[in-house]
Amino acid sequence: MTHAELVKSLLAEQDLKYRDFHASLLPNIDKKSIIGVRVPVMRKIAKEFAAPMAKPVAGKSIAGKSADAAAKSLPKDIANFLDKLPHKYFEENQVHLFVVERIKDFDECLRRIEQFLPYIDNWAVCDGKSPKALLKDESRFLARIKAWLKSSKPYTVRFGVNMLMNFFLDNRFDRKHLEMVAAIDENLFDDSDTGAAKSAINAARPTDRYYVQMVIAWYIATALAKQWDATFPYIKGRKLSPWIHAKSIQKACESYRITDGQKALLRSLK
Repeated sequence: MTHAELVKSLLAEQDLKYRDFHASLLPNIDKKSIIGVRVPVMRKIAKEFAAPMAKPVAGKSIAGKSADAAAKSLPKDIANFLDKLPHKYFEENQVHLFVVERIKDFDECLRRIEQFLPYIDNWAVCDGKSPKALLKDESRFLARIKAWLKSSKPYTVRFGVNMLMNFFLDNRFDRKHLEMVAAIDENLFDDSDTGAAKSAINAARPTDRYYVQMVIAWYIATALAKQWDATFPYIKGRKLSPWIHAKSIQKACESYRITDGQKALLRSLK
């Protein structure tokens, strides 16, 4: 499947009513860039498009390459699609990351993510992605997340927080991760800080900055559900900005993973 065929497949699945609904959830992007394709359909198309990336049989060679080398290189049509940036449609961006998260080689997966991060301009493309190949080297993955959290680009920051939330709140959790996320909030609201990242995010469109604030609150709420003892002191000690403090409590109290007793305690600290 070529890039043109991919776009044709997306256009064939257009649902105008869904487009109008989804556009209302994405106020910071041009409605004309949205085709109107549901996520399960986009994932199906991405799976079909990415099918040629299937790892070759061990020990075999493809086009004169060893199996390991072939596994690290991408088929021409896929590479061309990933390289042709920026894309025209919102759905192309979604499919882009759905394809990237299927790459199995750590270095290639990371390279493709970092190539694409500057082009993310909304929460929907940013969220819901699981590039599991990056777990093959957790220390390098965490080092890149740390860099993303310090980015001047709002959605690069949001992507980094999502990676911590998706992959590092269970058995991989470290209290340092909470400190990293809290530091974003501190820089967002500390007017005495004139650092490049803080200034750039604060100067971003209000909706973009909101989506950085929102993912911090979402992370804290999820951390309260999964790592209560480490996270609760951030609420009890009011270590977060007032808006994120309140939003974290709200989101945590909406969670079925938080006990009634914990919810009562959180509400007392609004």
